[in-house]
Amino acid sequence: MAAFFKKLFAPIDQLKSGLAKTRKKLASGLGSVFKAFNRIDEDALERLEEALIEADVGVDAAAQIIDDIRKAHKEGRIEDSQALKGFLKNELKKILRQTTETGIRMADSPPTVILVAGVNGSGKTTAIARLAHFFVQDGRKVMLAASDTFRAAAVEQLDIWSKRIGCDIVKHKTGGDPGAVAYDAVEAAIARGIDVLIVDTAGRLHTKENLMRELTKIKRVIQRKLPDAPHEVMLIIDANTGQNSIQQVKLFDEAIGVTGIFLAKLDGTAKGGAVVAIRRNCSIPVKFVGLGEQPEDVDTFDADRFVDAMFD
Repeated sequence: MAAFFKKLFAPIDQLKSGLAKTRKKLASGLGSVFKAFNRIDEDALERLEEALIEADVGVDAAAQIIDDIRKAHKEGRIEDSQALKGFLKNELKKILRQTTETGIRMADSPPTVILVAGVNGSGKTTAIARLAHFFVQDGRKVMLAASDTFRAAAVEQLDIWSKRIGCDIVKHKTGGDPGAVAYDAVEAAIARGIDVLIVDTAGRLHTKENLMRELTKIKRVIQRKLPDAPHEVMLIIDANTGQNSIQQVKLFDEAIGVTGIFLAKLDGTAKGGAVVAIRRNCSIPVKFVGLGEQPEDVDTFDADRFVDAMFD
């Protein structure tokens, strides 16, 4: 029974742990708002705004939140620290709830194809391993397609992860045609009755234009075999890049139509508020967060739990 409850609450504990640096940053700002006489003044609000910006919530979002706090205080709706904390949490939750889609888009009939993109160093390979583990644990048959044939050791790394997780992999030699790998993987997934096919892609070529052309080519190749695929286009974002990731989201979305974001390396940054900036500036939902080093260190994104973990 104890093991059951440990497993049940593990994602919550991991989320709190992963957002510890962000929580500390926000706590310092909140603590400065109330003086000994328990009043909000402009100096304190400026400090809170700075804390929100340093947590990478974004300048525009931070300014709007502070304006809303100022108005609510004048109207008597915020009179103590608990009311302020609750108001701030609700404001952030409202921004993050601005989407009706949170789960993975599954195909009407298998295989569901997930195309994964992201710049080199974003944690893409580990994120793929976590996605694969997530589906394997859900009882699905999973296959990986090692279509990042340009980066040295990318194929080998994915092969190692596939063995650890216990899923199939389709691979060619390093330097091979990424589109050919993707096409062969779709064929194999259909033949083997695979539930979920996760396709890796390059994160860097000689120029940005070359990279985007390669990604659109892989997408077209997949669609030759499965016209309604890929069913999900997941972009891996390093949480440490903060709101600078907004530009990445826009560029990849223009090229391949991103449908969801996997926020990686959340456990090592004080910029957890970047989720707010991304949500406010882009219409693409965050669907997963990476919380550690192991394949199981992943959690589906939930706005309420995320914001609660930022403060409590």
